[in-house]
Amino acid sequence: MLNGRTRTGLRAAAVALAAATVVGVLAPVAGAAAASGEAPAAAAATARTDRAALDRALGDVVAVGGASAALGRVVQDGRTVWQGGAGKADLDSGAPARADGRFRIGSTTKTFVATVALQLVAERKVQLDAPIERYLPGAVPNGGTITVRQLLNHTSGLYNYTGDPRLGLSEEALPQWVATGRWTSYRPQDLLTIANEHPPEFPPGTAWSYSNTNYIVVGLLIEKVTGRSWQQEVERRVIRPLGLRDTTMPETSTAVPGPHAKGYLRVGDTRADVTRLNPSMAGAAGAGISTTADLARFNAALLGGRLLRPAELTEMKTPSPQALEAGLAYGLGLYRTTLPCGDFWGHDGGIPGYSTLLMGDATGRRQISSSVNPLDGNAQTGRVVEALTATMACGPGTPAAAAAPGAKLG
Repeated sequence: MLNGRTRTGLRAAAVALAAATVVGVLAPVAGAAAASGEAPAAAAATARTDRAALDRALGDVVAVGGASAALGRVVQDGRTVWQGGAGKADLDSGAPARADGRFRIGSTTKTFVATVALQLVAERKVQLDAPIERYLPGAVPNGGTITVRQLLNHTSGLYNYTGDPRLGLSEEALPQWVATGRWTSYRPQDLLTIANEHPPEFPPGTAWSYSNTNYIVVGLLIEKVTGRSWQQEVERRVIRPLGLRDTTMPETSTAVPGPHAKGYLRVGDTRADVTRLNPSMAGAAGAGISTTADLARFNAALLGGRLLRPAELTEMKTPSPQALEAGLAYGLGLYRTTLPCGDFWGHDGGIPGYSTLLMGDATGRRQISSSVNPLDGNAQTGRVVEALTATMACGPGTPAAAAAPGAKLG
Protein backbone atom coordinates (compact mmCIF):
# COMPACT_ATOMS: atom_id res chain seq x y z
CA MET A 1 0.00 0.00 0.00
CA LEU A 2 1.23 3.51 -0.84
CA ASN A 3 1.73 5.84 2.08
CA GLY A 4 0.04 9.25 2.16
CA ARG A 5 3.24 11.01 1.11
CA THR A 6 3.51 8.96 -2.08
CA ARG A 7 -0.19 9.15 -2.89
CA THR A 8 -0.19 12.92 -2.64
CA GLY A 9 2.90 13.19 -4.80
CA LEU A 10 1.41 11.08 -7.55
CA ARG A 11 -1.76 13.12 -7.61
CA ALA A 12 0.25 16.33 -7.65
CA ALA A 13 2.28 15.19 -10.62
CA ALA A 14 -0.80 14.29 -12.61
CA VAL A 15 -3.66 16.57 -11.73
CA ALA A 16 -2.59 19.51 -13.88
CA LEU A 17 -2.81 17.31 -16.95
CA ALA A 18 -6.33 16.25 -16.05
CA ALA A 19 -7.89 19.72 -16.13
CA ALA A 20 -10.62 19.87 -18.75
CA THR A 21 -11.81 23.45 -18.31
CA VAL A 22 -10.34 26.91 -18.23
CA VAL A 23 -10.80 27.17 -14.47
CA GLY A 24 -7.24 26.11 -13.77
CA VAL A 25 -5.54 28.51 -16.15
CA LEU A 26 -1.96 29.13 -15.12
CA ALA A 27 -2.54 27.57 -11.72
CA PRO A 28 -0.30 25.02 -10.00
CA VAL A 29 -1.13 21.78 -8.35
CA ALA A 30 -2.14 22.44 -4.76
CA GLY A 31 -1.33 19.06 -3.29
CA ALA A 32 2.25 18.08 -4.06
CA ALA A 33 4.10 16.18 -1.39
CA ALA A 34 5.51 18.41 1.29
CA ALA A 35 7.73 15.96 3.13
CA SER A 36 10.57 17.38 5.16
CA GLY A 37 13.31 15.36 3.51
CA GLU A 38 14.10 14.19 0.01
CA ALA A 39 13.50 10.59 -0.99
CA PRO A 40 16.31 8.60 -2.60
CA ALA A 41 16.74 9.33 -6.30
CA ALA A 42 18.51 6.10 -7.20
CA ALA A 43 15.32 4.20 -8.01
CA ALA A 44 14.22 6.84 -10.50
CA ALA A 45 17.64 6.91 -12.10
CA THR A 46 17.48 3.17 -12.77
CA ALA A 47 13.75 2.79 -13.50
CA ARG A 48 12.90 0.27 -16.20
CA THR A 49 11.26 1.61 -19.36
CA ASP A 50 8.46 -0.48 -20.86
CA ARG A 51 7.53 1.15 -24.16
CA ALA A 52 4.41 -0.94 -24.66
CA ALA A 53 3.15 -0.05 -21.18
CA LEU A 54 3.86 3.63 -21.82
CA ASP A 55 2.07 3.53 -25.17
CA ARG A 56 -0.97 2.00 -23.44
CA ALA A 57 -0.89 4.54 -20.63
CA LEU A 58 -0.65 7.44 -23.08
CA GLY A 59 -3.48 6.03 -25.19
CA ASP A 60 -5.66 5.73 -22.10
CA VAL A 61 -5.36 9.48 -21.49
CA VAL A 62 -7.18 9.97 -24.80
CA ALA A 63 -9.45 6.92 -24.91
CA VAL A 64 -10.45 6.91 -21.23
CA GLY A 65 -9.49 10.36 -20.00
CA GLY A 66 -11.19 12.35 -22.73
CA ALA A 67 -8.20 14.29 -24.06
CA SER A 68 -8.07 15.14 -27.76
CA ALA A 69 -4.30 14.52 -27.80
CA ALA A 70 -1.51 13.53 -25.44
CA LEU A 71 2.28 13.56 -25.81
CA GLY A 72 4.93 12.09 -23.56
CA ARG A 73 8.67 11.57 -23.30
CA VAL A 74 11.09 9.82 -20.95
CA VAL A 75 14.77 10.72 -21.03
CA GLN A 76 17.41 8.71 -19.19
CA ASP A 77 21.02 9.91 -18.95
CA GLY A 78 20.53 12.27 -21.88
CA ARG A 79 18.93 9.68 -24.16
CA THR A 80 15.26 9.48 -25.08
CA VAL A 81 14.14 6.00 -24.06
CA TRP A 82 10.50 6.55 -25.00
CA GLN A 83 8.39 9.13 -26.77
CA GLY A 84 4.81 8.92 -27.81
CA GLY A 85 1.85 10.73 -29.30
CA ALA A 86 -1.79 9.70 -29.00
CA GLY A 87 -5.03 11.15 -30.26
CA LYS A 88 -5.61 13.74 -32.96
CA ALA A 89 -3.72 16.92 -33.74
CA ASP A 90 -6.86 18.19 -35.49
CA LEU A 91 -10.27 16.76 -34.68
CA ASP A 92 -11.72 18.00 -37.96
CA SER A 93 -9.09 16.62 -40.32
CA GLY A 94 -8.28 13.58 -38.21
CA ALA A 95 -4.53 14.19 -38.47
CA PRO A 96 -2.70 12.23 -35.76
CA ALA A 97 -0.84 13.94 -32.94
CA ARG A 98 2.93 13.96 -33.44
CA ALA A 99 5.25 13.07 -30.58
CA ASP A 100 7.54 15.95 -31.57
CA GLY A 101 4.75 18.52 -31.70
CA ARG A 102 4.90 21.88 -29.97
CA PHE A 103 2.45 23.06 -27.33
CA ARG A 104 1.76 25.91 -24.94
CA ILE A 105 3.47 25.22 -21.61
CA GLY A 106 1.59 27.65 -19.34
CA SER A 107 3.15 28.02 -15.91
CA THR A 108 6.10 25.78 -16.72
CA THR A 109 7.37 29.09 -18.14
CA LYS A 110 7.93 30.17 -14.54
CA THR A 111 10.88 27.81 -14.13
CA PHE A 112 12.63 29.45 -17.11
CA VAL A 113 11.98 32.90 -15.67
CA ALA A 114 13.09 31.90 -12.17
CA THR A 115 16.30 30.44 -13.62
CA VAL A 116 17.16 33.79 -15.22
CA ALA A 117 16.34 35.63 -11.99
CA LEU A 118 18.68 33.35 -10.04
CA GLN A 119 21.42 33.83 -12.61
CA LEU A 120 21.09 37.55 -11.93
CA VAL A 121 21.37 36.79 -8.22
CA ALA A 122 24.61 34.89 -8.90
CA GLU A 123 25.87 37.91 -10.85
CA ARG A 124 25.02 40.15 -7.87
CA LYS A 125 22.65 42.22 -9.96
CA VAL A 126 19.70 41.14 -7.84
CA GLN A 127 19.48 40.28 -4.15
CA LEU A 128 16.95 37.62 -3.18
CA ASP A 129 16.06 39.24 0.11
CA ALA A 130 16.01 42.82 -1.13
CA PRO A 131 12.63 44.55 -1.41
CA ILE A 132 11.21 44.76 -4.90
CA GLU A 133 10.75 48.49 -4.25
CA ARG A 134 14.50 48.87 -4.67
CA TYR A 135 14.25 47.76 -8.30
CA LEU A 136 10.68 48.70 -9.28
CA PRO A 137 9.56 51.66 -7.16
CA GLY A 138 5.80 51.86 -6.81
CA ALA A 139 5.12 48.77 -8.91
CA VAL A 140 3.07 46.91 -6.29
CA PRO A 141 1.49 47.55 -2.89
CA ASN A 142 3.79 46.73 0.04
CA GLY A 143 6.75 46.87 -2.34
CA GLY A 144 9.01 47.96 0.48
CA THR A 145 8.29 44.79 2.43
CA ILE A 146 7.95 42.25 -0.44
CA THR A 147 11.26 40.62 -1.31
CA VAL A 148 12.37 39.12 -4.60
CA ARG A 149 12.39 35.73 -2.87
CA GLN A 150 8.75 36.16 -1.84
CA LEU A 151 7.78 36.87 -5.44
CA LEU A 152 9.56 33.75 -6.66
CA ASN A 153 8.10 31.47 -4.00
CA HIS A 154 4.56 32.92 -3.88
CA THR A 155 4.63 34.28 -0.33
CA SER A 156 4.23 37.93 -1.37
CA GLY A 157 0.49 38.10 -0.77
CA LEU A 158 -0.12 39.84 -4.12
CA TYR A 159 -3.55 39.21 -5.61
CA ASN A 160 -3.57 36.77 -8.52
CA TYR A 161 -4.65 38.87 -11.49
CA THR A 162 -6.03 35.90 -13.43
CA GLY A 163 -8.83 35.74 -10.86
CA ASP A 164 -10.15 39.16 -11.89
CA PRO A 165 -13.35 38.94 -13.99
CA ARG A 166 -11.85 41.27 -16.61
CA LEU A 167 -9.58 38.47 -17.80
CA GLY A 168 -12.73 36.55 -18.74
CA LEU A 169 -11.44 33.19 -17.56
CA SER A 170 -14.42 32.12 -15.46
CA GLU A 171 -16.87 29.52 -16.70
CA GLU A 172 -19.57 32.15 -17.07
CA ALA A 173 -17.41 34.44 -19.18
CA LEU A 174 -15.90 31.69 -21.31
CA PRO A 175 -18.05 32.23 -24.44
CA GLN A 176 -17.04 35.89 -24.57
CA TRP A 177 -13.39 35.04 -23.96
CA VAL A 178 -13.43 32.55 -26.83
CA ALA A 179 -15.11 35.04 -29.17
CA THR A 180 -13.10 38.17 -28.39
CA GLY A 181 -11.18 38.09 -25.13
CA ARG A 182 -8.42 35.75 -26.22
CA TRP A 183 -7.21 38.27 -28.81
CA THR A 184 -6.62 41.07 -26.27
CA SER A 185 -3.07 42.39 -25.87
CA TYR A 186 -1.95 43.20 -22.34
CA ARG A 187 1.16 45.03 -21.25
CA PRO A 188 2.70 43.77 -17.99
CA GLN A 189 1.72 47.10 -16.44
CA ASP A 190 -1.90 46.46 -17.46
CA LEU A 191 -1.90 43.17 -15.57
CA LEU A 192 -0.33 44.81 -12.52
CA THR A 193 -2.96 47.56 -12.61
CA ILE A 194 -5.65 44.88 -12.47
CA ALA A 195 -3.93 43.07 -9.60
CA ASN A 196 -3.19 46.24 -7.65
CA GLU A 197 -6.85 47.19 -7.56
CA HIS A 198 -7.37 44.25 -5.20
CA PRO A 199 -6.16 44.24 -1.60
CA PRO A 200 -3.25 41.92 -0.78
CA GLU A 201 -4.22 38.39 0.23
CA PHE A 202 -2.05 38.57 3.36
CA PRO A 203 0.96 40.46 4.75
CA PRO A 204 4.16 39.51 2.88
CA GLY A 205 5.84 36.37 4.15
CA THR A 206 3.01 35.22 6.42
CA ALA A 207 1.38 32.62 4.14
CA TRP A 208 1.61 30.92 0.75
CA SER A 209 -0.75 31.52 -2.17
CA TYR A 210 -0.01 30.95 -5.83
CA SER A 211 -0.22 34.20 -7.76
CA ASN A 212 0.69 34.76 -11.39
CA THR A 213 1.14 38.42 -10.51
CA ASN A 214 4.42 37.51 -8.80
CA TYR A 215 6.00 36.43 -12.06
CA ILE A 216 4.70 39.40 -14.01
CA VAL A 217 6.69 41.46 -11.49
CA VAL A 218 9.75 39.19 -11.85
CA GLY A 219 9.58 39.68 -15.62
CA LEU A 220 9.67 43.43 -15.12
CA LEU A 221 12.54 43.03 -12.66
CA ILE A 222 14.57 41.17 -15.27
CA GLU A 223 13.87 43.92 -17.80
CA LYS A 224 14.83 46.67 -15.35
CA VAL A 225 18.12 45.03 -14.33
CA THR A 226 19.28 43.85 -17.76
CA GLY A 227 17.78 46.43 -20.10
CA ARG A 228 16.25 43.60 -22.13
CA SER A 229 12.84 41.93 -21.96
CA TRP A 230 12.40 38.74 -19.97
CA GLN A 231 11.81 36.94 -23.29
CA GLN A 232 15.15 38.14 -24.64
CA GLU A 233 16.95 37.12 -21.47
CA VAL A 234 15.40 33.64 -21.43
CA GLU A 235 16.40 33.29 -25.07
CA ARG A 236 19.94 34.54 -24.43
CA ARG A 237 20.63 32.71 -21.19
CA VAL A 238 18.68 29.45 -21.51
CA ILE A 239 17.18 28.69 -24.92
CA ARG A 240 20.21 29.38 -27.12
CA PRO A 241 22.88 27.90 -24.82
CA LEU A 242 20.91 24.66 -24.51
CA GLY A 243 19.96 24.48 -28.18
CA LEU A 244 16.21 24.46 -27.49
CA ARG A 245 15.30 24.98 -31.12
CA ASP A 246 11.57 24.42 -30.64
CA THR A 247 11.11 26.64 -27.58
CA THR A 248 9.84 30.21 -27.87
CA MET A 249 8.63 32.86 -25.46
CA PRO A 250 6.17 34.90 -27.54
CA GLU A 251 5.00 38.37 -26.63
CA THR A 252 1.73 38.84 -28.54
CA SER A 253 1.95 36.39 -31.46
CA THR A 254 -1.16 34.22 -31.41
CA ALA A 255 0.30 31.28 -33.35
CA VAL A 256 1.85 28.03 -32.19
CA PRO A 257 4.65 27.62 -34.75
CA GLY A 258 5.56 24.28 -36.29
CA PRO A 259 3.65 21.00 -35.96
CA HIS A 260 1.26 20.97 -33.02
CA ALA A 261 -1.96 19.52 -31.74
CA LYS A 262 -4.81 21.99 -31.57
CA GLY A 263 -6.18 23.05 -28.19
CA TYR A 264 -9.92 22.91 -27.60
CA LEU A 265 -12.43 23.98 -24.98
CA ARG A 266 -16.03 22.95 -24.42
CA VAL A 267 -18.31 25.97 -24.49
CA GLY A 268 -21.78 24.77 -23.68
CA ASP A 269 -22.58 22.09 -26.22
CA THR A 270 -19.97 23.24 -28.74
CA ARG A 271 -16.28 22.61 -29.19
CA ALA A 272 -14.11 25.71 -29.62
CA ASP A 273 -10.65 25.68 -31.17
CA VAL A 274 -8.59 27.98 -28.93
CA THR A 275 -5.16 27.12 -30.28
CA ARG A 276 -4.62 30.71 -31.30
CA LEU A 277 -4.65 33.15 -28.39
CA ASN A 278 -2.72 36.22 -27.37
CA PRO A 279 -0.17 34.99 -24.81
CA SER A 280 0.36 38.44 -23.33
CA MET A 281 -2.44 37.52 -20.92
CA ALA A 282 0.12 35.16 -19.38
CA GLY A 283 3.40 36.97 -19.96
CA ALA A 284 6.28 35.88 -17.73
CA ALA A 285 3.79 33.78 -15.75
CA GLY A 286 3.01 31.40 -18.60
CA ALA A 287 3.44 32.47 -22.23
CA GLY A 288 5.98 29.83 -23.33
CA ILE A 289 5.79 27.27 -26.15
CA SER A 290 7.97 24.16 -26.26
CA THR A 291 8.19 20.41 -26.92
CA THR A 292 8.62 17.42 -24.65
CA ALA A 293 12.22 17.04 -25.89
CA ASP A 294 13.19 20.64 -25.19
CA LEU A 295 11.55 20.63 -21.77
CA ALA A 296 13.36 17.46 -20.76
CA ARG A 297 16.68 18.95 -21.92
CA PHE A 298 16.03 22.10 -19.92
CA ASN A 299 15.15 20.16 -16.76
CA ALA A 300 18.26 17.97 -17.07
CA ALA A 301 20.50 21.01 -17.51
CA LEU A 302 18.90 22.83 -14.60
CA LEU A 303 18.99 19.99 -12.08
CA GLY A 304 22.36 18.84 -13.42
CA GLY A 305 23.93 22.18 -12.51
CA ARG A 306 24.55 23.56 -16.00
CA LEU A 307 22.45 26.70 -15.58
CA LEU A 308 22.91 27.66 -11.93
CA ARG A 309 25.68 27.48 -9.38
CA PRO A 310 25.13 25.07 -6.45
CA ALA A 311 24.18 27.93 -4.12
CA GLU A 312 21.42 29.25 -6.38
CA LEU A 313 20.17 25.78 -7.29
CA THR A 314 19.90 25.00 -3.58
CA GLU A 315 17.87 28.16 -3.09
CA MET A 316 15.62 27.17 -5.98
CA LYS A 317 15.02 23.73 -4.44
CA THR A 318 14.30 24.97 -0.93
CA PRO A 319 10.55 25.09 -0.23
CA SER A 320 9.35 27.93 1.92
CA PRO A 321 7.92 27.01 5.34
CA GLN A 322 4.68 28.66 4.27
CA ALA A 323 4.42 26.44 1.19
CA LEU A 324 5.13 23.31 3.23
CA GLU A 325 2.43 24.33 5.68
CA ALA A 326 0.05 24.73 2.73
CA GLY A 327 0.90 21.21 1.54
CA LEU A 328 3.13 22.07 -1.41
CA ALA A 329 6.92 21.75 -1.51
CA TYR A 330 7.33 24.88 -3.66
CA GLY A 331 10.74 26.53 -3.90
CA LEU A 332 11.67 29.31 -6.33
CA GLY A 333 9.81 28.53 -9.55
CA LEU A 334 10.27 24.80 -8.91
CA TYR A 335 8.47 22.30 -6.70
CA ARG A 336 9.13 18.83 -5.37
CA THR A 337 6.85 15.87 -5.98
CA THR A 338 7.44 12.57 -4.18
CA LEU A 339 6.77 9.50 -6.30
CA PRO A 340 7.25 5.82 -5.38
CA CYS A 341 10.76 5.84 -6.86
CA GLY A 342 11.94 9.09 -5.28
CA ASP A 343 11.66 12.84 -5.42
CA PHE A 344 11.13 14.69 -8.69
CA TRP A 345 11.51 18.42 -9.27
CA GLY A 346 9.74 20.50 -11.87
CA HIS A 347 6.60 22.49 -12.63
CA ASP A 348 3.24 21.97 -14.26
CA GLY A 349 1.35 24.42 -16.42
CA GLY A 350 -2.09 25.11 -17.79
CA ILE A 351 -3.44 27.54 -20.35
CA PRO A 352 -6.66 27.18 -22.37
CA GLY A 353 -6.44 24.04 -24.49
CA TYR A 354 -3.16 22.76 -23.03
CA SER A 355 -1.83 21.18 -19.84
CA THR A 356 1.87 20.47 -19.29
CA LEU A 357 3.97 18.54 -16.81
CA LEU A 358 7.77 18.61 -16.51
CA MET A 359 9.62 16.69 -13.82
CA GLY A 360 13.11 15.32 -13.27
CA ASP A 361 14.81 13.35 -10.54
CA ALA A 362 17.18 15.26 -8.27
CA THR A 363 20.30 13.80 -9.95
CA GLY A 364 19.37 15.23 -13.34
CA ARG A 365 19.51 11.73 -14.81
CA ARG A 366 15.82 11.01 -15.56
CA GLN A 367 13.26 13.44 -16.95
CA ILE A 368 9.60 13.05 -17.83
CA SER A 369 7.59 15.57 -19.83
CA SER A 370 3.99 15.47 -20.96
CA SER A 371 1.46 17.58 -22.77
CA VAL A 372 -2.27 16.87 -22.74
CA ASN A 373 -5.00 18.64 -24.69
CA PRO A 374 -7.93 18.27 -22.26
CA LEU A 375 -11.41 18.21 -23.78
CA ASP A 376 -13.95 15.85 -22.24
CA GLY A 377 -12.72 15.11 -18.74
CA ASN A 378 -14.53 12.48 -16.69
CA ALA A 379 -14.22 10.58 -13.44
CA GLN A 380 -11.42 8.45 -14.87
CA THR A 381 -9.28 11.31 -16.19
CA GLY A 382 -7.21 11.78 -13.05
CA ARG A 383 -6.65 8.05 -12.67
CA VAL A 384 -5.29 7.47 -16.17
CA VAL A 385 -3.09 10.57 -16.08
CA GLU A 386 -1.68 9.48 -12.73
CA ALA A 387 -0.96 6.06 -14.22
CA LEU A 388 0.91 7.64 -17.13
CA THR A 389 2.94 9.84 -14.78
CA ALA A 390 3.86 6.97 -12.49
CA THR A 391 4.84 4.72 -15.39
CA MET A 392 6.98 7.42 -17.01
CA ALA A 393 8.75 8.28 -13.78
CA CYS A 394 9.16 4.92 -12.11
CA GLY A 395 8.52 2.18 -14.65
CA PRO A 396 5.71 -0.32 -15.29
CA GLY A 397 3.65 -1.66 -12.44
CA THR A 398 3.95 1.48 -10.34
CA PRO A 399 0.61 1.92 -8.58
CA ALA A 400 -1.23 5.18 -9.20
CA ALA A 401 -3.02 6.99 -6.43
CA ALA A 402 -6.53 7.51 -7.67
CA ALA A 403 -7.86 7.84 -4.14
CA ALA A 404 -5.55 10.64 -3.03
CA PRO A 405 -7.68 13.42 -1.56
CA GLY A 406 -7.47 17.15 -1.78
CA ALA A 407 -5.35 17.84 -4.83
CA LYS A 408 -6.78 20.24 -7.36
CA LEU A 409 -5.90 23.09 -9.63
CA GLY A 410 -6.08 26.19 -7.50
